[in-house]
Amino acid sequence: MATPHNQAEKGQIAKTVLMPGDPLRAKYIAENFLTEVQQFNEVRNMYGYTGMYQSREVSVMGSGMGMPSMGIYSYELYTKYDVERIIRIGSAGALSDDIALMDIVAAIGTCTDSNYASQYGLPGTFAPTADFGLLKITDRIAQEKNLSLKVGNIVSSDIFYNEDNSVNDRWKKMNVLAVDMEAAALYMNAARCGKKALCLLTISDHLYRHESLTAMQRQNSFQEMMTLALDTAAACEA
Repeated sequence: MATPHNQAEKGQIAKTVLMPGDPLRAKYIAENFLTEVQQFNEVRNMYGYTGMYQSREVSVMGSGMGMPSMGIYSYELYTKYDVERIIRIGSAGALSDDIALMDIVAAIGTCTDSNYASQYGLPGTFAPTADFGLLKITDRIAQEKNLSLKVGNIVSSDIFYNEDNSVNDRWKKMNVLAVDMEAAALYMNAARCGKKALCLLTISDHLYRHESLTAMQRQNSFQEMMTLALDTAAACEA
């Protein structure tokens, strides 16, 4: 059943979906890592594909930028297409001095400055967290591959250009590792829908060392994170 944002029919999307922010990264993964690929969405150029990886069915679809966009696409995948697991594979800006460009961060939890949780009318502050089973599988695979996986708290922000220049300093004091713009909405949707989610991030820039990758590097050079997420997806379907 198509939605205003996704032209797929039920059955065209796998139980596990990898979600980069950039739809061109979804296209890159489909073309370079999957076989028997079928495109299921191109509405608003938010490309989605289903194919085979290690004899397991896996889908990959862009989420767009920011929590409103992630909120729409992940909610529809969970509730309209019977998706069980979403693994966000995105980029992030590092806050921690112990993290370098191209390091992979797994978000065990995510702080946020967003008002996304207000819709639930909760009597306190909700703590968006990853699914422990997905995180445990990913950590095991990372150790088998001798990858250095940094696991900790991140912050998902609604604001890219912030008027308050002190916000990063304050998050850093709380040992927050990095900044993204989507994970909190994904984790909240997963919690509300009774589904599973994990956010993996490759560090594309360091907010204190003024180092950054190019747009083309962000699109095409996150292979370690991509294969780690694909291996996790395949393990979940085993």
